[in-house]
Amino acid sequence: MSEIDQIILGLLKENARMSVTDLAEKTGVSRPTIKSRIDYMESSGIITGYTVRYRPDVDKNIIRAWMSIMVEGTKARSVISELRLDSAVERLHKTNGKWDILVEIQADSLESFDKVLERIRCISGIYNSETSILLSTFKT
Repeated sequence: MSEIDQIILGLLKENARMSVTDLAEKTGVSRPTIKSRIDYMESSGIITGYTVRYRPDVDKNIIRAWMSIMVEGTKARSVISELRLDSAVERLHKTNGKWDILVEIQADSLESFDKVLERIRCISGIYNSETSILLSTFKT
């Protein structure tokens, strides 16, 4: 990925609604070039979509948590494949250190949260897990 692509991605990450004109002004690159780079990144799968960020307090009933997962031996790929299919999984990261995988999960009630945890813990290859419910968010 080129340096200009990285700059465009950084700007779009901060504001996915930024116009091509504004992107061109901020990067010093022509509008047609910006449009071409965005089209390329979309068609090649670098950009997979656009999203909306909102204040965490807007939806106070959502339960969000980070789940740290320890995987047996070489089963990380199969565990990740199963986690990717779970609609409660918002973000999924492979890490180093004590925990192999970090998962951000969301649920709309404690009952559904409990079911999500049970479902994830039953995935073959998960050796151990630890979950922390997010109480407050100070920066998104």
